[in-house]
Amino acid sequence: MKKRLHVFMFVILLAGTLLVGCQPQGTGAGAQEASHPSETKTNTDHPLANKKIALIMQINLGTFSAQYIAGVEEQAEKFGGSVTVFTSDGDLAKMASHLDAAINQGFDGILIDHGTKEALTPGVEKAIAAGIPVVAFDADVSVEGVPVLQQGDEKMAELTLNKLAEDASGSANIVKIWVAGFAPMERRQVAYAEFLNNNPGIKEVAAFGAATANTALDTQAQMEAILKQYPNEGEITAVWAAWDEFAKGAVRALEQAGRTDIKVYGIDMSDEDLQLMQQENSPWVASAAVDPTDIGRIQVRYLYQKLNGDNPPEKIVLDPVFVDQASLPQEQITTNELHEYIKGWGASEQGYTEVLKELEGQ
Repeated sequence: MKKRLHVFMFVILLAGTLLVGCQPQGTGAGAQEASHPSETKTNTDHPLANKKIALIMQINLGTFSAQYIAGVEEQAEKFGGSVTVFTSDGDLAKMASHLDAAINQGFDGILIDHGTKEALTPGVEKAIAAGIPVVAFDADVSVEGVPVLQQGDEKMAELTLNKLAEDASGSANIVKIWVAGFAPMERRQVAYAEFLNNNPGIKEVAAFGAATANTALDTQAQMEAILKQYPNEGEITAVWAAWDEFAKGAVRALEQAGRTDIKVYGIDMSDEDLQLMQQENSPWVASAAVDPTDIGRIQVRYLYQKLNGDNPPEKIVLDPVFVDQASLPQEQITTNELHEYIKGWGASEQGYTEVLKELEGQ
């Protein structure tokens, strides 16, 4: 009996150990550390190996964010580093607090995703003064020595709006879904205003948009209300959505209402977006985007350039690609396969140096 009791206690202890090992790790409120084995043999003796990286996000929402985080984690792990993600739920005060926490906890490098100049500048300057390099993506940051990546937002807007005008033969009533307060959105709005000015046959009949905890669902509800205001064919020709979360909501509202006469033109691309675009008779006919996984990888490469003492440019524009529904196959694909059908998608080498290739063990 005593022997059985010892065996039983051993099993309980072993199970408890396994359960603890499966719990997410964090170093502060809103933080979660990602640590997965790398498929690439990293040079662990390299001076750039074993770095701790903080990723400070304004908002973590939808599959685009998930794929972006995956790209950050993947590239950092290939360099022998680890990533802790701090999500702020759209709260800029919380984002600033997370940035301070990352500095105080002594991270080797900091990545920033979105955010405003007012919220971020003091913390970014503090990080630089502490010798912690910072690289931002789609953030309104202008601090000397801090590279900022952007997606070529004006170009993405132009690609989708020009396709809209072409499909509508230069005459259309459109709904714009957009929200202020985000640097990429502001750049897309500049291109949109110029487009309307240059295309007098294109009329905006309604505009709305808000970034919420349930953006796609809230957009769907608002779009359904717009459709009730304009129930007749021709009153709305197309929807231009400046973010894929907006596009998803608009598409679902149109499908729910059976409005096959209205087309959707979006920005950004994720696996979920592709799924919607590839559905039979989908109203989502075009989008322009940079591979979100690639964005994460490239941002990490530039951070490691800074860790190596290099001086990359402070403005880094990523080239978007145009994704046309007509170019997609009938069978469902993911963004990992999109390069087979859309030229220029994914697998970018941008940001690599010989030192980083050596670190990765290439």
